[in-house]
Amino acid sequence: MPFLRLLLSGRSARLLAAGLLAVVTLGGCAGWFGHDPLRVSVAGIEPLDSQGLEMRFNVKLRIQNPNEEALNFDGVSVDLQLNGKAFASGVSNQQGTVPRYGETVVSVPLTVPAFTALRQAFSLAGSDTPPGQYPYILRGRLAGGLTGGTRFLDQGVLSLPGLGLAGQ
Repeated sequence: MPFLRLLLSGRSARLLAAGLLAVVTLGGCAGWFGHDPLRVSVAGIEPLDSQGLEMRFNVKLRIQNPNEEALNFDGVSVDLQLNGKAFASGVSNQQGTVPRYGETVVSVPLTVPAFTALRQAFSLAGSDTPPGQYPYILRGRLAGGLTGGTRFLDQGVLSLPGLGLAGQ
């Protein structure tokens, strides 16, 4: 009986509860370790009406889920680097699901501040980058789920419509 009394004391009960919580939490996370990352690619870029000196684009992202579970999301955030420099960012409160072994297209409006566009224009004018060929890195996050979201990365070369940089 003294062992049972010790086991049920306040401190021991808290330790037992913390240990059980750790085991359950790690067991729940173990299923995520075998998951493949999302595949995200730029499916299209369209100019949007701008305000003031800033430029705006609608970026369509094709999100592919190579996993056995569907991924629900309730928001998207994106940061775009062009030629290794911060260029544009955007957010969308779009909600949806990327089905298991499926894909979906998400639209995110991106804003390019005026001074960022000018900085890029001067940077590209003095670079060896061919006109219309802009190396990019796109980082983003699909919000939602138990972990708060899923991050993604895409990189490659794209052409920005109507930008008029580097002699286009």
